[in-house]
Amino acid sequence: QVQLLESGGRLAQVGGSLRLSCAASGRSFSNSAMGWFRQAPGKEREFVCAINWNSGTTLYTDSVKGRATISRDNAKNTVYLQLDRLAPEDTAVYYCAAQAFGTWASVESWRYWGQGTPVTVSS
Repeated sequence: QVQLLESGGRLAQVGGSLRLSCAASGRSFSNSAMGWFRQAPGKEREFVCAINWNSGTTLYTDSVKGRATISRDNAKNTVYLQLDRLAPEDTAVYYCAAQAFGTWASVESWRYWGQGTPVTVSS
C-alpha cells in the first residue's frame, strides 16, 4: 500500500522558517515528480511547488517564489519543503503529492496524496 506521510507542520512565527518532510512508502517514486500543495481554511487546495524525478526541474507558485525550496532524496524516497520568511498567509494544511500525469499545478494531475500536516503562522 502506497503511503505519503508528511511531517514538520507546527505553529511558527511570522518571519520564521520551517521544513516539511514527506516520506513515501510502499513503492519508489525515484522516477516520478513530487510536489506540495496547501489548503487554507475555507479555500481550495492550491499548488505550492513541485520537483521532477532527478531534481533538475522545479516549479513554484508566485506567492512562495524566493521563499520556498523544494528538494528530494530519492534514496530515502522523501521530498522536502523549506519555507522561509513565513507570513500569516502561509497558514494551511500542507499536502504532499506524488506522480503527476499532466500539469503540475493542477490537483487533478496527481495520483498519490498524503494526509497533510498543519502549519499555523502567527505573530
